[in-house]
Amino acid sequence: MRIALALKGLPFHYMPVHLARNEHLTESFGNVSASRLVPLLKDGDALVHQSLAILEYLEETHPTPPLLPADAVGRARVRALALDIACEIHPLNNLRVLRYLTGPMGLSEDAKNRWYRHWVETGLETVERQLVAQPARFCHGDTPTLADCLLIPQIFNAQRFECRLDHVPQVMKVFEACMALEAFEATRPEKCPDANA
Repeated sequence: MRIALALKGLPFHYMPVHLARNEHLTESFGNVSASRLVPLLKDGDALVHQSLAILEYLEETHPTPPLLPADAVGRARVRALALDIACEIHPLNNLRVLRYLTGPMGLSEDAKNRWYRHWVETGLETVERQLVAQPARFCHGDTPTLADCLLIPQIFNAQRFECRLDHVPQVMKVFEACMALEAFEATRPEKCPDANA
């Protein structure tokens, strides 16, 4: 979400919600977000949760610069890539899923990390095949899209968990192209206002 806001040049006020401290489960956050999930975008009276819904909302309310191609086939491809990332990779590395694995499921940290790596690496292979089929500077074409906004945070997560990335060279080319842009560089995880909290 921060990447899309930066790409579109939209000012925003960042309010950290610390998942590791369970701040998303507090009554005060629950009063704002019935889902108790992050990210959450508040725009006037509108409250939008789920990354992809937020990205679509930003695209509809602030269409310039566009994060979706002008043609229907291109838009469908970008949305499919975005769903590959948002539905097939991200949910499996969510903190609540990882906590469940080491809590009620009783997995060791090592087993959890192996599980994590397997699903992230497999998911990125799927994205790689899609990108290789239509190679471009970004996920689709010469400008960043919704898919790029979702892919880059997953690469940072993959690096944090020491996933293999040498098997997805086109994904990494897209990552490098994105990180050459200020909007992506300025929103790196370590540059997040609450990175060290």
